[in-house]
Amino acid sequence: MTPKSSPATVSPLNGTKTHLPAPGLAQAETWVFDLDNTLYPASCNLFAQVDTRIGAYIADRLGIDGDEAYQLQKHYFRTYGTSLRGLMLHHEVNPGEFLEFVHCIDLTPVPPDAALDQALGRLPGRKVIFTNGSTKHAENVMARLGVSHHFDAVFDIVAASYFPKPEPFVYDLMVRRHWIDPRRAVMVEDIPKNLVPAHAMGMTTVLVRTDSDWAQDGVDGAHIHHVTDNLVSWLGGVTAA
Repeated sequence: MTPKSSPATVSPLNGTKTHLPAPGLAQAETWVFDLDNTLYPASCNLFAQVDTRIGAYIADRLGIDGDEAYQLQKHYFRTYGTSLRGLMLHHEVNPGEFLEFVHCIDLTPVPPDAALDQALGRLPGRKVIFTNGSTKHAENVMARLGVSHHFDAVFDIVAASYFPKPEPFVYDLMVRRHWIDPRRAVMVEDIPKNLVPAHAMGMTTVLVRTDSDWAQDGVDGAHIHHVTDNLVSWLGGVTAA
């Protein structure tokens, strides 16, 4: 791959829009993957179940109606990065209880993914999950996809002391905990702002684009090196390059 000469180019990797990074993909020793709407397509709509259960938890815990719970849920999400963080700060919610409740979902919308399994198997280097969800949720999703055996570790919201991405110190904690050299790491994520700290640390960044307008603010930012609509196809291009 050649160094980027313009803000956006077309990559030879399946024609997806790409900001070509230096040092780039060939030097990657560790691949850091987000979980929800990244390892599986957002079209599965799995996170909608979590979103609904967050609202139900808030309504029940605070004794308010569904509309008020929804407004509070989104206010806390926008203000603190996760609804859980706001609930902990303002309502002394037990985070373990919350996570257990909101991740009790039906995983059948996510089909086993043999193509993802093969793509990850061909991808050299360590692989780590970095999620604002729980380790249990990550393990359940990976098992459903059939890709658990590719990942060496999960760094979850509990390991981050319930501080979510994109808090910069959480990224520092994650790389130190798992002995990751950011300059030789690639981070794959579906929310552009969550790639800002990764880029600042020297990681190569990959955005998996979704149809969620709220999640795509900053998609053209200089902190994003690669953009793709299809993770499996993109990974296949990486290993073929």
